[in-house]
Amino acid sequence: MKITLLGTGTPAPSLTRQSSGYIIEVGDDKIVMDHGPGAAHRLLEAGYHPTDVTHCFLSHMHYDHIIDYPRLVLQRWDLGAGKIPELNVYGPQPIAQITEKLFGPDGVYGLDIESRVSHQASIDVFVSRGGVTPRAKPQPIVQEVVPGDVIQGKDWNITVGEADHFQPIMDCLGYRLESDAGVLVYSGDSGGVAETMIDLAKDADMLIHMCHFATGMEPTPAYRKAAGSHMDIAEISKRANVKTVVLTHFIHLLDNPGVLEQLVGEMKTVFDGNIIVGRDLMTLSLNVEFPHRVD
Repeated sequence: MKITLLGTGTPAPSLTRQSSGYIIEVGDDKIVMDHGPGAAHRLLEAGYHPTDVTHCFLSHMHYDHIIDYPRLVLQRWDLGAGKIPELNVYGPQPIAQITEKLFGPDGVYGLDIESRVSHQASIDVFVSRGGVTPRAKPQPIVQEVVPGDVIQGKDWNITVGEADHFQPIMDCLGYRLESDAGVLVYSGDSGGVAETMIDLAKDADMLIHMCHFATGMEPTPAYRKAAGSHMDIAEISKRANVKTVVLTHFIHLLDNPGVLEQLVGEMKTVFDGNIIVGRDLMTLSLNVEFPHRVD
């Protein structure tokens, strides 16, 4: 299992940290988890092409997790129509409705898609790239999921869990990916010491968890409950008995000199496993010692 961090930042614009996005290679599949602003560009920088992606899992509907979702669908279709299977998409409701409003006949990209399948100029380009007419429109295979669902892949399965974030306004999910290589858990955006996240991450080899801010900075208890802080993550990791936790989704203040090193040191007083400070384009695998580890 190869894991590449595409975006480790927040909604705030940044040249060093794009918004949430991850790609995982397992068996013959390449699985994207979330695809926020900049993740699609990082995908290319990491050596992948949109047509490589087989599955897309979305954790919730905040724009910093889904804004590059249409780019993934459209570029994957534009270059791969008729050559590769449709993209498999999983996420909470209303991802099916959102997908239809993006790519349906009356959707945001409806005119663009119609022009590319109907206008002779676009047909010429499509045929010159080896396409065979008539060109089908993009039809991603969308499945809305809820906690407890299990998605079975060829060499893996993913169990859907619940994150603690912006309920009841929107459903927020985490994912537990299991294969022969081990267990990877992605928290999505989750805050506080969520029992649902502890259950989802139980005995995982690696937990990728939102570390939005430093514990003690929260303006209200509600903020801390919705957005991950470092000492809460340490407690989750300890109670879940994970081997490695990867910190991500940092506000820019945490990148000031020495801050992340201090946070890791404080987490070590609670959690004695591996702690990795995530960076864009960092590549990880399970059950090994990492050169990026900070003690």
